[in-house]
Amino acid sequence: MTALITIFNGKMPEILIYTTTICPYCIMAKKLLDRKGAVYTEINVDSQPGLRQEMMEKTKRRTVPQIYIGELHVGGFDELYALETKKQLDALLNA
Repeated sequence: MTALITIFNGKMPEILIYTTTICPYCIMAKKLLDRKGAVYTEINVDSQPGLRQEMMEKTKRRTVPQIYIGELHVGGFDELYALETKKQLDALLNA
């Protein structure tokens, strides 16, 4: 069973974020989503054997965070922050 932390808010698309316990980019990504009032499910890949492998198979990437907004694989924090600076993140979160 996957270890999940879910934050409930409301009307936004499902957001999934793969993280590790000690990851500054994961923390920054979660803080940005929190500031937006975003609902997200966090999967800490350190919490159980096999979760990192599951993430790598789904995302084709090894690094964290890996972020999905709905079906869209945003990528990591850099890509998430780029969406914010281009004023595109709000539109995705409110889709």
